[in-house]
Amino acid sequence: MGGDHGASTLLGPGDDAAIVSTPDGRTLISIDTQVQDQDFRLRWTNGYRTTGFDVGWKAAAQNLSDINAMGATATSMVVSLTLPPETPVSWVEDLASGLAAAIRDLGAINCSVAGGDLGRGREISVTVAVLGTLAGGNAVLRSGARAGDVLALAGTVGRAAAGLALLESEWDAGALAVEQRELLDVQCRPRPPLAAGPLARATGATAMMDISDGLVRDGTRLAVASNAVLDLNQADLDRLAESLRPASDLLLVDPMAWVLGGGEDHGLLATFPPDVQLPPGFTAIGSVQAPGINSGPGVTIAGHAAGTRGWDHFAE
Repeated sequence: MGGDHGASTLLGPGDDAAIVSTPDGRTLISIDTQVQDQDFRLRWTNGYRTTGFDVGWKAAAQNLSDINAMGATATSMVVSLTLPPETPVSWVEDLASGLAAAIRDLGAINCSVAGGDLGRGREISVTVAVLGTLAGGNAVLRSGARAGDVLALAGTVGRAAAGLALLESEWDAGALAVEQRELLDVQCRPRPPLAAGPLARATGATAMMDISDGLVRDGTRLAVASNAVLDLNQADLDRLAESLRPASDLLLVDPMAWVLGGGEDHGLLATFPPDVQLPPGFTAIGSVQAPGINSGPGVTIAGHAAGTRGWDHFAE
């Protein structure tokens, strides 16, 4: 599974354990799970059928994004599959192809699948753990943002949430326009900007994190870790919302809810000192401010509190 080994995988699948090198002397590790009917459906309301390729791609992408958010590069991953006995072999082979394609097409050229495990269960569950390296320097944490920093975004927000809304709608997937179908693709096969993380670290980013649960929810996590306020620019939010009109006009909803609360695009939210030129791929969307006397850290929009909650894995 996963094709040729990357340079950091000294011994891949076939033995009881893989062997990977750690040239930097430090190893980053992240793990995430997708569960059928919790994180994806095999058949959505609008008729779209989730392929093994989709699940494999997303499993790789969301884990590679976490390593990227530290300013690091991925070196290897291991995969654990739990499958009902009636799962077609072709679906599993398709999943392996999706993992390999995401690693290749997203640009994680030093990463490969080093091994994994296979088990039986009542629903499909895919867990991926990914290892990474910093190759010198320090990781970019959530806790380094300071008043006066520029708040910037790499990648997209809201598009995966718009795609999810289309998947859960009554609009036939096969009849969607190209712009709407592209939103489905962002949900099913996200494209985190993997080159942006290490570039941000090299440029001097003071804080950074992956946006997986929504701009406001994840922004609040960064703000609390840094004891700061992230103030979003209304004009930039409006621009992001306008790009979602192909879905919002069809579903008759306010696209701003997707921009503020939608996750799974796996873009990067980062802060930079004001005298640093933003690296390619990043766009300023706000600023970092000190908490007020009567208010704590959090996210505001043009100075006003942002109330959107974002994705909660344990909400009803």
